[in-house]
Amino acid sequence: MTISDVAKHAGVAVSTVSYVLSGKRAISATTRQRVLDSVRSLGYHPNAGARALASKRAKVIGLVLPLRAGLNLPVLMQFATSVVTTARQYDHDVLLMTADEGPDGLRRVAASALVDGLLLMDVEIHDPRVPLLRELAEPSVLIGFPADPEGLTCVDLDFAHAGKLCADHLADLGHRRIALLGAPRVVYERGTGFAERTLAGFLEAARSRGIDANARPCEESFDEVYETVKLLLDECPGLSGIVVHNEAAVGHVLGALRILGRRVPEDVSVMAICPDDIAERASPALTSVLIPAEDVGHQAVRLLMAKLESQAVPQSTLLEPRLTIRESTR
Repeated sequence: MTISDVAKHAGVAVSTVSYVLSGKRAISATTRQRVLDSVRSLGYHPNAGARALASKRAKVIGLVLPLRAGLNLPVLMQFATSVVTTARQYDHDVLLMTADEGPDGLRRVAASALVDGLLLMDVEIHDPRVPLLRELAEPSVLIGFPADPEGLTCVDLDFAHAGKLCADHLADLGHRRIALLGAPRVVYERGTGFAERTLAGFLEAARSRGIDANARPCEESFDEVYETVKLLLDECPGLSGIVVHNEAAVGHVLGALRILGRRVPEDVSVMAICPDDIAERASPALTSVLIPAEDVGHQAVRLLMAKLESQAVPQSTLLEPRLTIRESTR
């Protein structure tokens, strides 16, 4: 089925069908509806290759999501789902790149003309992909911030402020000795931006409030989490507040505290930086700072589409963290 068949069925010119499908020219509501009815009746689908040749657009964006150790897959998929659904609103599909190929992978995809633009996740403080992004003709948006974002477009939750919110909340409740159980050690070894910024914000806020703060990486298995929590309690007598920034470890931390005879929140207040569904499923429900995966993904695609249309966009977009108080802190 071709565009000519649609035009003949609707009784209009081929150019009219093209304008209806592309939206490049205003068409009367009656004619537009007649064309769309014919498209549905005939089961017409525009040929992607032909459209790409005509418009010099692939109508595809690349989502670079390396599946590396220490990353929580369910949360990453929330970001990816948001990117895919938002891209479809702009009539774009998404090519998912999961291999950790670094700059070479970006060069390969850019040279192939497979995508119109790139979205990058798991951004490191000193990310080796950044210099290349400044050189590529294809526009890009980073979900995360490197140390030097000059000349780039970056969007993310303000993780430094998220860490500060957690420390301030516990301090406001009167806690004088608190701790952050963060991402797995490998995440810090890579210098991943979100983990480093949360840690910095948490420690700086604790210092400014004059309270004792401890921070350490936290792995994902129950046995490792249990040993970390036990060691933390042994080394920090009087510890009364814990922040968990590791979605996979949230339930294990609560379980370890129960085994070690600590009640939440009577003996230890616990809060998390995580999606709301994780905080709400915990027992007790956790006070938390939301990781807004849906909003971040939506904003990233919106920024990339604006760049594809040569529109000016801000260099940095930081989403304000939101604290929700539930049953786990007092």
